[in-house]
Amino acid sequence: MSTDSRTTEAGGLDQARVEAFIGRLLKTYTESMVTLMIDLAFRTGLLEALAAGEATSGELAARAGLVERYVRECLGALVTAGIVGYSPTTSTYALPPEHAACLTGPGSLNLAPASRLTALLGANVGAVEQAFRHGGGVPYDAFRPEFTDIMDETSRVKFDRQLIDGILPLTEDLPARLTAGSRVADVGCGTGHTVNLMARAYPRSGFFGYDIDADAIARGRAEAAEWGLTNASFEVCDATRLPTDPPFAAVFAFDAIHDQADPAGVLSGIHRVLVPGGIFVMYDIQAASALEDNLSHPLAPWLYAVSTLHCMTVSLAAGGAGLGTVWGEQLASQMLADAGFVDIHVKDLPDDPFNVLYLAHRPS
Repeated sequence: MSTDSRTTEAGGLDQARVEAFIGRLLKTYTESMVTLMIDLAFRTGLLEALAAGEATSGELAARAGLVERYVRECLGALVTAGIVGYSPTTSTYALPPEHAACLTGPGSLNLAPASRLTALLGANVGAVEQAFRHGGGVPYDAFRPEFTDIMDETSRVKFDRQLIDGILPLTEDLPARLTAGSRVADVGCGTGHTVNLMARAYPRSGFFGYDIDADAIARGRAEAAEWGLTNASFEVCDATRLPTDPPFAAVFAFDAIHDQADPAGVLSGIHRVLVPGGIFVMYDIQAASALEDNLSHPLAPWLYAVSTLHCMTVSLAAGGAGLGTVWGEQLASQMLADAGFVDIHVKDLPDDPFNVLYLAHRPS
């Protein structure tokens, strides 16, 4: 019997459980490294080169304009992870079509852009460690401009496919009101792509995007100009200081409330800027508020980690509430009610395991 085994038995530990947990940890660490390889293959265009057809590492490097030695080593990780296929006979690599659908192209199934988040948040672990020890947090500016780019990439493919035909039909009679002409705001609009999509689909309505990120606002304006939109406008604005005159028939917030410094103040402000009977459409994380109710949630570890490394810490950095990503349906509904909203409903979204849709109304 080895010294380690005797120590384990003397300590009353189950050796089989120890070995099983070691295996689980090694699998977790391995998957985290695979995520970085997906990130690299996405950034460099290697995934798109693979999707173009079976090829050797040299041919793939030529397709993507890359250095073959790096391509070959990255492919080693992707092959052994079961993401890319490999033929020893021909020394060729292939991306199965089912995998290509999830890692390439403009469709909403493309999850490759989400891999970038791991590298970005990992770069700030040291700063978050200091917040663990001394309080405060890591400010939003520490994540720019990469965070803006990642959010744009991950949301753009989703909203291009789902916003007009999948999400808006869930908002009661709002599409009919937008068709007739309404005044609409998007709070925390980021690069403004949702604003521009709605403005293009509903030319009789006016859409106004608000965000604190001047670079993101500039991108929204540029896209609106490129599309020739005259009914979309953007303003750098703190979410707690929304303009109240004239009021809005509808306000949207896409994954923007839970990381605010003053989420209660933002919700109250949104309630204030709506016309009587106006609707607030909040697209936010699908989770419960209590940890015990998230134990079977397949994405819960990822959500809590993103919260620790971004959403919660950017709020705490500003002296905020630090709600975090997993504020959950129960707390979100209560905060909407506390802000004065009534007739609050939560709806599941098609083909979206991350988010739900909250519909809340200002009393008539």
